[in-house]
This record gives sequence, C-alpha cells and structure tokens, in this order.
Amino acid sequence: MAVRAMVVVCLALIAAGCASAEKDPVVSTAERFLSAAGQGQGGPACRLLSPKAARSLDDCEKQIVSVGLRPAAVRGVDVWGDEARVRLDGDTLFLHRFSEGWRIRAAGCAPRPGEPYECEVEA
Repeated sequence: MAVRAMVVVCLALIAAGCASAEKDPVVSTAERFLSAAGQGQGGPACRLLSPKAARSLDDCEKQIVSVGLRPAAVRGVDVWGDEARVRLDGDTLFLHRFSEGWRIRAAGCAPRPGEPYECEVEA
C-alpha cells in the first residue's frame, strides 16, 4: 500500500513539473512583451506579437507603447495545445505557439460577461 501511495505521489509531482515546464515559455513571452511595451520599446514588443496582431496596428512600434500595457503580477496561466491565456492583474493576454515560439495574439483584454473578451490589440 505504501509503495502504491509513493507511486501516485511521484506521478503527481512529475505531472506538475510538466505542466509548469509547459507554462514557463508562455509566461516568459508575456512578461517580455509587457516589459518592452511598458518601457516604450515598440520594436521588441512588436516582434513578440503574432504576425496578424502586428499587422492589425497601423504603426505597430508607436501604437503598441500607447496602449498602456504594463507588467503585472501573473494570476493564472492556461495552456491548451498551441493556445494559451495569461491572466494578470488588470489584463489578459492570449498567445499562440508558432514554429519560432510563443507569440501574443491579443493583449489588453478585459472579460465581458457572456461575451468574448474585448482587447486593445488582437489578431
């Protein structure tokens, strides 16, 4: 019985480690993006957007810093295959995994009860 309990605990720890490893690149991309945008570094922020999200802005490097995006505490991360959501204090980001890594699909998003999120930047 004790061996079975140890196996269950070990499997749970392994699963938690995998889930954490899956979320780390998502959180890292979100934090780098918000840091660049918050510091007025439009170029680096735009390079972390998905191509479609970057094209949605007339002048990405200028507009992305005027949206008011700022680093904030991460409150939750959800990953579904190649899609992810990062919930922060006062903001939500949506990401997609491309061959070159995770990119921001939508930022400055606020939930609306019974409706899709409303986002300042989105693909």
